[in-house]
Amino acid sequence: MPRLVRHALFPGTFDPPTVGHLDLVERALALFDRVTIAIAYNPEKKTLFDVEERLELCRLATRALPAVGVVAIRGLVVQACRDLAAHVIVRGVRSGTDFDYEVQMARTNRQMLAEVDTILLAPAPEHAHVSSTLVRQIATLGGDYRPFVPPEIALALGRRFGDPGRGDPQTTPSARAR
Repeated sequence: MPRLVRHALFPGTFDPPTVGHLDLVERALALFDRVTIAIAYNPEKKTLFDVEERLELCRLATRALPAVGVVAIRGLVVQACRDLAAHVIVRGVRSGTDFDYEVQMARTNRQMLAEVDTILLAPAPEHAHVSSTLVRQIATLGGDYRPFVPPEIALALGRRFGDPGRGDPQTTPSARAR
C-alpha cells in the first residue's frame, strides 16, 4: 500500500519573508513531506511588495528546499487546503497574543473543514521577535534589516528603498561609511 504524502500549507502575507518564516518552513519540512507557502492576496491590506513579488521572493528564499512550493491564494485558507490537497495548516506563534488568535482560527478552520488540522510552531528563540512589520519599519527608517531576512530578501529591500548596497550581504555598514 502506498504511503500517504503529508502536505502542509503555510499561509500568510510574507511581506517580506523573514528568517523567522524560513525557520518555520524548514521545521515544517521535518514534520511533513511537502510544504506549500500560501501567499495571501488581500486587496484591502497595503503591502510593501505585491503578490507576484512576494511569490518570487519566497521562491528565491526557498529554492534550496525542493519539497517547498509557493502559491498565491484568494479566499479562505481551508479552500486552499481543499484545492491543493493539504492535510495540515502550519502557523507560527511568537507570543501569547499570537497563540490566542491562532487557536481561534484553528478552531474555526477545523469547524469548516474537519479533516484539516492546524499545527502551531514557535519560532527558534533567536527569531521569536522578528516580524514582517518590524522588518518594514526598520527598512523604512533606514536601519539595517539584513539580520532579519534571508540574503535574497535583503537585496530586494535594498532595491526597494533605493540603497542596493544595504541589501548586499557582502557590503557591511562600515564599508558603506567609507
